[in-house]
Amino acid sequence: MPCNSDIDVSAVDTRRHSTAKHQKRLYVERVVIGILIAGSTVAVLTTLGIISSLIFESIQFFKLVSIWDFLFGMQWSPQTAIRVDQVGATGAFGAVPLLVGTLLISAVALSVSGPIGLFSAIYLAEYATPATRRVVKPMLEILAGIPTVVYGFFAVLVVAPLLRSGGEAIGLSISSESALAAGLVMGVMTIPFVCSISDDAIIAVPLSLKEGAQGLGATRSETTRQVILPAALPGIAGGMLLATSRVIGETMIVVMAAGLTANLTLNPFEAVTTVTVQIVTLLTGDQEFDSAKTLAAFALGLLLFVITLMLNVFALHIVRKYREQYE
Repeated sequence: MPCNSDIDVSAVDTRRHSTAKHQKRLYVERVVIGILIAGSTVAVLTTLGIISSLIFESIQFFKLVSIWDFLFGMQWSPQTAIRVDQVGATGAFGAVPLLVGTLLISAVALSVSGPIGLFSAIYLAEYATPATRRVVKPMLEILAGIPTVVYGFFAVLVVAPLLRSGGEAIGLSISSESALAAGLVMGVMTIPFVCSISDDAIIAVPLSLKEGAQGLGATRSETTRQVILPAALPGIAGGMLLATSRVIGETMIVVMAAGLTANLTLNPFEAVTTVTVQIVTLLTGDQEFDSAKTLAAFALGLLLFVITLMLNVFALHIVRKYREQYE
C-alpha cells in the first residue's frame, strides 16, 4: 500500500503536467488569435488602400472634369486630341450611356438566370429524386467553370447570328453586336450562382415548417410557394446579389458580344458597352496619369464601387427584414 508522501508527490506531478499542458494550449491559442488578427488587418488595410487610391485619383479627375458632367452627361467620348483645335479636343466624359448599358445587359442576364436558377433550385431541393439530383446539379455547376472567353466565342459564333437571322425572319433589325446577345449568354453563365445558393437556402429551411404546413393540409406546391420560399428568401436574395455582381463585373463577354460603342439606348437589339469594359479600354496601353482619359477609369471604378455598395446595403436590408420575420 503506497504511503501518503508518494500520493502527494504523484498529485504534484499531475498538477505540474496539467499546468504545463494548459500553458501550451494558451500559447497556441494566442498564436492562432494573432494570425487571425493579422489576416483581418491585412484584409481591412487592403480594402482601405483600394478605396483610397480610387478616391485620390477620382479627385484628380474631377479637377479636370466637372462631377456634374460626369454623372449626368449624355455622351461618352474620352479620346484625347492631338491638337488643341481638333474637334472634340476636350473629350466627353458623361457616364450615363455606360450606366444605361450596364443596367440593360444586367437586366437581360438576370431575367434569364433569375427564373431558371430559382426554378432549378426548387426542383432539385423539393421534387427531384436523389439520383436525379446527383446528375443534374453537377451538370449545372459545370457552367460556372467554363472560361468567360468561351462564353464570348459562343455568343459571337452562335447566339448573335441566331438572333440576327431570327430578327430578320420576323422583320426586326438586330445588330451583330447587341445587348441581347451579351445578356443572354451572361444569364446562362450565372445560372449556377443563383441555383446553388438558392438550393442551399431551400434545403436549410427547418423541416418543422414543411411538416407543419403539410399537416394543415397544404399541398407540396402550396408549401413551397407560401412557406419554403419566404423562409429561404435571405439566401435566395444573396444568390441574386452574387449573380448581379458577377454580371456587372463581366468584361470579356461584353467586349465580344456587345461591342465598345457607348450608345445611350434602352433597345436591347443595339450595341452598347458597360462600365467595366471602358475601364479596361482606358487602362490599356501607355497611360498618362495626368490626363483626364486615364483618370476617368478611376472615377468609373469609384462609381461602380458605390453602386455595388448600394446593392449590398439593399440586399442586407431584405435579409434582415425577413430573418426577423421567420426567426
